Amino acid sequence: MKWTGLNEIREKYLAFFESKDHLRLPSFSLVPNNDKSLLLINSGMAPMKKFFTGEVTPPRNRVCTCQKCIRTPDLERVGHTARHGTFFEMLGNFSFGDYFKEQAIPWAWEFLTETMEIPAELLWPSIYEEDDEAFFIWRDTIGVPEEHIVRLGKADNFWEHGTGPCGPCSEIYFDRGIKYGCGKPDCKPGCDCDRYMEIWNNVFSQFNNMGDGTYEELTQKNIDTGMGLERLACVMQGVDNMFEVDTIRRIIDKVCAISQKTYGADKNDDISIRVITDHTRSAMFMIADGVIPSNEGRGYVLRRIIRRACRHGKLLGINCAFLVDMVTVAIGESCEAYPELSARADYIKKVLSMEEERFDATIDAGLSILSDLIRGAVEKNADTISGEEVFKLYDTFGFPIDLTREIAEEASLRIDEETFTALMKDQKKRAREARANISGWSESSSSLLSDLPATEFTGYTEYRSPAKILAIIAEDALVESVSEGDCTVILDRTSFYGEGGGQIGDTGTIYADGNLLNVYDTKKKDGVYLHLCTVVNGEFRVGDAVVSDIDDMHRKAIMRNHSACHLLQAALRTVLGDHVEQAGSFVSNEVCRFDFTHFAALTAPELAKVESLVNLHILAANEIVTRETDIETARAEGAMALFGEKYGSVVRMVKMGDFSTELCGGTHCASTGNIGLFKIVSESSVAAGIRRIEAVTGTGVLRLIEDKDALIAETARELKASNAADLPKRAAQLQNELRAEKHEIDALNAKLASAQTSDIMAGAQDIAGMCLVTHKTEGMSMDAVRAMVDDLRSAHDTLVAVISVNDSGKLNFVAACGKAAVAHGAHAGNLVREIAKIAQGGGGGRPDFATAGAKNADRIDEALAAAPALLAGMAK
Repeated sequence: MKWTGLNEIREKYLAFFESKDHLRLPSFSLVPNNDKSLLLINSGMAPMKKFFTGEVTPPRNRVCTCQKCIRTPDLERVGHTARHGTFFEMLGNFSFGDYFKEQAIPWAWEFLTETMEIPAELLWPSIYEEDDEAFFIWRDTIGVPEEHIVRLGKADNFWEHGTGPCGPCSEIYFDRGIKYGCGKPDCKPGCDCDRYMEIWNNVFSQFNNMGDGTYEELTQKNIDTGMGLERLACVMQGVDNMFEVDTIRRIIDKVCAISQKTYGADKNDDISIRVITDHTRSAMFMIADGVIPSNEGRGYVLRRIIRRACRHGKLLGINCAFLVDMVTVAIGESCEAYPELSARADYIKKVLSMEEERFDATIDAGLSILSDLIRGAVEKNADTISGEEVFKLYDTFGFPIDLTREIAEEASLRIDEETFTALMKDQKKRAREARANISGWSESSSSLLSDLPATEFTGYTEYRSPAKILAIIAEDALVESVSEGDCTVILDRTSFYGEGGGQIGDTGTIYADGNLLNVYDTKKKDGVYLHLCTVVNGEFRVGDAVVSDIDDMHRKAIMRNHSACHLLQAALRTVLGDHVEQAGSFVSNEVCRFDFTHFAALTAPELAKVESLVNLHILAANEIVTRETDIETARAEGAMALFGEKYGSVVRMVKMGDFSTELCGGTHCASTGNIGLFKIVSESSVAAGIRRIEAVTGTGVLRLIEDKDALIAETARELKASNAADLPKRAAQLQNELRAEKHEIDALNAKLASAQTSDIMAGAQDIAGMCLVTHKTEGMSMDAVRAMVDDLRSAHDTLVAVISVNDSGKLNFVAACGKAAVAHGAHAGNLVREIAKIAQGGGGGRPDFATAGAKNADRIDEALAAAPALLAGMAK
């Protein structure tokens, strides 16, 4: 058995199973695809569940992978032991109804004993106690001595998760040696000691758990193999734990180089070193797969991981940004197997840098407050920190609850989780109430829809459609007829688009025989379209035949903005990178608003590129093709899907040339040329890692031009420019005039200050060998006063000057001290801060010069009068 690097082990494994006719698949993203049961992929088989269930046809019946995995249930334990980690790689070979035990077991043995050359006598297979089939293969086919095959019970060697496919397991253990054992004569796999380490697990999916205690044999039997890459590396490198494996050890060495610490020298330092090492790897892979730090879901997991690494950096004495240096090493160790790390290296570093900077801005204040809370609890002999205080720390200062909990535990304290949770629930309830009814549809009316069929939507192809009234709701009750006021009308079919997918609802009219309803909005709930109406004239009854007639100008404006939204997303991904994903949108007749994942504000050149690219594809007048298909076909054709959105068996694909293909249920133009023009109005931040662009199209661009023309004309009038073309020349002229006037004012101020210098010195006081002068000015600028005190200080080495400046309604104090005065103990910063407090202000600065602002001009004299006593208190 020879030493083998982690990267080489991975390649050996995948190549071995390729030689057994397996299709090598790249690792799936850590972000689950259409699987809301998981926040993050946590095992090798997790992204292939639908292959096992038959919902999706696998690309081949035999596949092998090395899957990136994240597990965080024991996040707080990471670092405290060398066993726990959040990131790991899982090697796996899978059979979907192809081979079974008689091939899976020999291949596992062949790889370990022949490819990896692990001595057979150090390997111990375990089997489910009732699985004689596996036993005979191990004993008779492989030749493993019977005493080396361990039968274990259902808890250890039978995989099942509720009802559905399940089956026995056969694991392979590596004997690490007597020194790791418990010393018992019957020590073998299944013992609680550390001697035998599981390195391979074959799951034989052969039964169906019926849920009543019985099992049926599956027609299609599957193989699910899992082997931790880091564990096998420990075996091949002869090290005790994953942190000693070559690729991970080099990351540890980088932590030590930055912190000037030695791994293994101090228990507490080792904890922090392991935390930073593991969390750097996790954060790197999560960011590369599109996860952005946030306060919810997988984004919160990432934020916790990054902030925990930052905090442990501070515990090691690292007082500067360091995660970018860490991740540079981590990328270098893994980029050959995961080329996306190199492709997105700059992006990964930028996200880490920004999150580290954001955390640094709050961590020191939060740690200080938490330290006070811990000190207070200890002094009171309490074992719990108040839930109200913990909530305040979270809500007001943004200090993460998990970090509070962890630091409290280090001080042998707990937090009042019950009160904290209750306060969090109250806050969320208030937020929900604040958002209530913004849709304009009363939730109390929802129950009235339960017996109504789904509405047939005709609006993709028709602007007006014949229909029948199925129900009328007025004042939250079903009524038979309506002749005045507001109401909600439900039709059997409609051309009105119901608000959804970020697109607002249609407006228009519903009419019949001279009776008229004005439809001012359309909503959609559980497939039923709700027409929010006002009766214009006549009476409408349930069962009436009517016509739904949308406002086509309103709809066309919406379509222009919606189609532009698709082009905008494609342009953003082209200019910024494929990490850009939709985080929300709002499409109306007036605006196209698009929220997307990105780590920084777009620069002016980037915005110009995006805008130009969208307009280029508008001018190309490409046909916009919509087609219904299944989700897998759509994905195969490169269709972008909204993350987390639940799609049915049939999806609607919207394609705009070769530039944009998305799944979308909204309404769109027939050609990109119908959009007219596209103009970005603003770019801003919505939340951490989420940017927003607002833009206009078509007639919206014309209105924007008209507004800007009006603004330019008004500006020209105010500046007395003869026309818009003369504005730059007139602006430059005014700038020159203002500069000349300022120069003149500065010269007058200087003369005024010079004239006042003799008056100021006439009132000088001797305070402990220092020359103190105080003076109140009116109308002098701060620049003039600064020049004056500089002159005074240059002429008088022992001078301490305190001057009030009341200019244009702004009150300030200026303090200056000569070199000799500073040597005598004078400190301008401390002096001016105390003086400003008297006039309801504050400030400070250097020992030789400082300024402070204040609010109460009525107390200027009182403040200046305090200077002698304050200065005397400073004298050495």
